[in-house]
Amino acid sequence: QVQLVESGGGLVQPGGSLRLSCAASGFIFSAYAMRWYRQAPGKEREFVAAVTSTNEFTNFADSVKGRFTISRDNAKNTFYLQMNSLKLEDTAVYYCNVFLPEREYWGQGTQVTVSS
Repeated sequence: QVQLVESGGGLVQPGGSLRLSCAASGFIFSAYAMRWYRQAPGKEREFVAAVTSTNEFTNFADSVKGRFTISRDNAKNTFYLQMNSLKLEDTAVYYCNVFLPEREYWGQGTQVTVSS
């Protein structure tokens, strides 16, 4: 079955960095674009970043452009979100996501807390 497992969240001070990972299984990882979303307390889930299947193209929400990068390692069935210059407003649960032909799938989420 399809599984997406996030890791790498934690507590970090403003201006700090974290790298999130999402390990995928149960589908042909190298064939699909992958996405990160986040959901802050009391807010709707929002798009953060996406990477195409071959790592050739990326897309970012305006709120994270220039601070976050997204990448993938198809040999490891894993993709990443490198988050730099973190701000208080980046605090959220971060989810990885994939759209497969039958439906979309979500990971369980990993908490990122930016606090001084």
